[in-house]
Amino acid sequence: MLEVGSTRRDLLPIPLDGAGYSPLCDPFHQSPIHPLTVTMAPAATRGRKAQKVTQKFIINASQPASDKIFDVSAFEKFLHDRIKVEGRVGNLGDNVVISQVGDGKVEVVAHIPFSGRYLKYLTKKYLKKQQLRDWLRVVSTSKGVYELRFYNVVNDEAEEDEE
Repeated sequence: MLEVGSTRRDLLPIPLDGAGYSPLCDPFHQSPIHPLTVTMAPAATRGRKAQKVTQKFIINASQPASDKIFDVSAFEKFLHDRIKVEGRVGNLGDNVVISQVGDGKVEVVAHIPFSGRYLKYLTKKYLKKQQLRDWLRVVSTSKGVYELRFYNVVNDEAEEDEE
């Protein structure tokens, strides 16, 4: 426990003379103390812009939209309101573009590093809000493509009646 005004000797820097020897080194061996060589990360080059990354994601909700249980335009608005860019909601600008493509498809084009898992998370959040999570699931069919599918429900009562 340090008291006010006291100092600890081991916290002070070790003075080295020109040969790399310290008066605080082992008195019997007088071994030299070599200062550690520290390599630092290279400094960021100024004036150079990072590469522009363009990623395209498609959320295919055509199956539930054709059954009229899923509103694609409301889902698109939900994504506009909820997607965070640089930690802030409503900061999409030109970096993230959300649009409807065809019947029941929503396309998200991002010009910044963007995660497809984040879109899956937001889709599941929307399904929970609309109380559709018990009937629909989000499946990745290929890279950058997510599809809303109905759960495969096996009718157990029909099987029991047949036996």
